[in-house]
Amino acid sequence: MILVLRPDATLEQIDHAIERIKELGFTPHLSRGERRTIIGVIGDETKPNSEMLLQIPMIEQAIPILKPFKLASREFSKEDSSVYVGKVKIGGGSMAMIAGPCAVENYETMDTVAKYVKAGGANILRGGAFKPRTSPYAFQGMGEDGLKILKDVGQKYELPVVTEVMDPRQVDLIGRYTDMYQVGARNMQNFDLLKELGKTKIPVLLKRGMSATVKDLLMSAEYILAEGNMGVVLCERGVRSFEDSTRNMLDLSAVPNVKGQSHLPIIVDPSHATGRPDLIPSMCRASVAAGADGVHVEVHNCPEKAMSDGPQALLPHQFLDLMGDLHKLAEAMGKTFWKESAA
Repeated sequence: MILVLRPDATLEQIDHAIERIKELGFTPHLSRGERRTIIGVIGDETKPNSEMLLQIPMIEQAIPILKPFKLASREFSKEDSSVYVGKVKIGGGSMAMIAGPCAVENYETMDTVAKYVKAGGANILRGGAFKPRTSPYAFQGMGEDGLKILKDVGQKYELPVVTEVMDPRQVDLIGRYTDMYQVGARNMQNFDLLKELGKTKIPVLLKRGMSATVKDLLMSAEYILAEGNMGVVLCERGVRSFEDSTRNMLDLSAVPNVKGQSHLPIIVDPSHATGRPDLIPSMCRASVAAGADGVHVEVHNCPEKAMSDGPQALLPHQFLDLMGDLHKLAEAMGKTFWKESAA
């Protein structure tokens, strides 16, 4: 339920409303705008005491939320949310370009790729230190040594970094090195992990599961939001289908679909969606045109030697060419790829 307070509500009256909501067994989430203050109320709206919420002084309107995701819903916030990763803003007209290798392999490769993607206009550096692989015999990542390399290289090129977290036990460790957690498709419904991430203040990039609906994705985001971490960015990365000429099927309708239902930013990952470098540029352009708040691509200076997902990585010169097109498209859409100088 959304409680809209009267515009003349004082701080004391707002505090009283919050305390009363807690007394009734609900969880309040305060959102203050320039003209209005609203309180999102989480709990079972069918409880008899839910009617007592309407008796709280200074409540002007109560809007029931029928969707199972409440804090992620468009009803909770009519305005698009913005999430900061370091000094990079995602959402609200500012776009993310997340680029880098699939996995951190060694310092030299990470440094070389970071130099190229920074020159091309990337504003967030990616690299996996813990890798969920289909085969238990495939490269599983460098662990903490990889995190150290990623952080060092990110600081060298003044790029915030994002890396994958797979287990609740990794949250504290990875949090010492990263500017943004990434939850991969296989862990989208790892609810214990989502709840732990919700207790942190570090933003989360939440990827859609390969067999998940848009509703499933938003419900997973709700787990993080309900614990207090409002810095959630969604990611469409393709879903399973009968088509076998691409790695997955990129569902670009998910972008406007999410934006109609939720205020959260959403970006697109054409690398994992298609698995084909020849398709990635066109799908990146289509993602921006669909209204995405950014794109997420894998780049490697020598894909044939990559230890993870080399066949789906762009070469540096391909990334540079792509960024030229994306800047033009973003401008046509009234958006910009965020740079610190734009602050």
